[in-house]
Amino acid sequence: MSPARRRILVSSLIAAAVVIAGGLLLRQRAAPAPQAPTAGARGAAPGAAGVAGGTVGSPVEGAGGIELALLPRDVFTLQQGELLRTLELNGSLKAVDSAVLKARAAGELQRLDVREGDSVHAGQEIGRIDPTEARLRLQQAEQQLVQTRAQLDIAQRQLDNNQALQRQGFISGTALQTSESNATAARAAVQAAQAALALARKAADDTVLRAPLTGLVSQRLAQPGERLALDARVLEIVDLRRLELEAGVPPDAAPALRPGQPARLQVEGAAEVLPARLARINPSAQAGSRQLPVYLSVDGHPSLRQGLFARVTLELDRRHALLLPVSALRNDQPQPYVVRVGADGLAQWVVPRLGERGRANGLDGVDMVVVLDGLTAGDRVLSGAAGLVPQGMRLRLEPPGGSPQGANGPAPSGPPRTPGMPATPPSATATATALAASR
Repeated sequence: MSPARRRILVSSLIAAAVVIAGGLLLRQRAAPAPQAPTAGARGAAPGAAGVAGGTVGSPVEGAGGIELALLPRDVFTLQQGELLRTLELNGSLKAVDSAVLKARAAGELQRLDVREGDSVHAGQEIGRIDPTEARLRLQQAEQQLVQTRAQLDIAQRQLDNNQALQRQGFISGTALQTSESNATAARAAVQAAQAALALARKAADDTVLRAPLTGLVSQRLAQPGERLALDARVLEIVDLRRLELEAGVPPDAAPALRPGQPARLQVEGAAEVLPARLARINPSAQAGSRQLPVYLSVDGHPSLRQGLFARVTLELDRRHALLLPVSALRNDQPQPYVVRVGADGLAQWVVPRLGERGRANGLDGVDMVVVLDGLTAGDRVLSGAAGLVPQGMRLRLEPPGGSPQGANGPAPSGPPRTPGMPATPPSATATATALAASR
């Protein structure tokens, strides 16, 4: 292509681009500009519904501007109630009664009749160690007793004869004393043989393995045919009728502990909650953590096993006070505050002075906090599900079963949100529109 044609082609492309850009610019200028929303017109603040989240309704037209429609479940009336102060603990379950069966005699394990999970009762014969050596020692002890008794017989007859001879003057007193000493030694030998026989019988009886308590076999630590040393571990048996949980308590909670305090226990992974009781308090703290060990007793249950991890809610005390749901506290400001419904129907931000936290209506109740100052009984506050509500916004409570209407009609449909869950944060435009309307 010649240079002249190339210059013509480039110029044509540039001209076409300028024409297209100019057409787009003219079309954009010709389009009508959107009208700015007003606070009093219906549809003026389409995003203002986000101020309170979808649960409490949408801003609707009111006499003084936008007002927020609330559902009954989004308003809580403060009142006196019983606060239950609790302490959360965790630990592993352990059987109160457990034992390890050990070999009381050395020898080969001939048989073992139980395995893990088998039930046994106290004194039940469950195995045997080879009794050959023990039986031979028993026979030896029996024969030694026979021998010493015969020697005692001889010594006693000799003593009787010497006593008769000494009375007749045929032997001296020294000979009689020798006979008496021989008889005494023979009697001592008989007693020693009797003790040796008892030991041999016990050693023979120790070759029989018997369950030390009633329960379930949790471990089988030896197998038939093994050579067992003295005190070798054979079985572990646990009694699941009474269980215990050991947990550590922080030092600041120790003064509130009392034996007998009720508790609720839940095993990890199980839905059932079981009753428990604080049984004992260790007088010494642990060296490393400085926590105070406590022991909670639990009655046997089919779902409980030794070694399971469990969580415990221990009841410390109860008191009557003005209660506020913890879910009503808002933490987007330097100090926690609540949104109170004023007498004029306007939202008021109040920073109350709070006390202890606990649960209302028992261990299964709602998390509450004691109000010491700033609020009174009968005050109405918004729940946390209401989302961010500007101070001074007009509030209106919908009747039960009512459907709050938004600025553009019915509130957007969607799955209902659980009370207490955080609402969707409002957009910056919606918040600014609501603040302007409330003023």
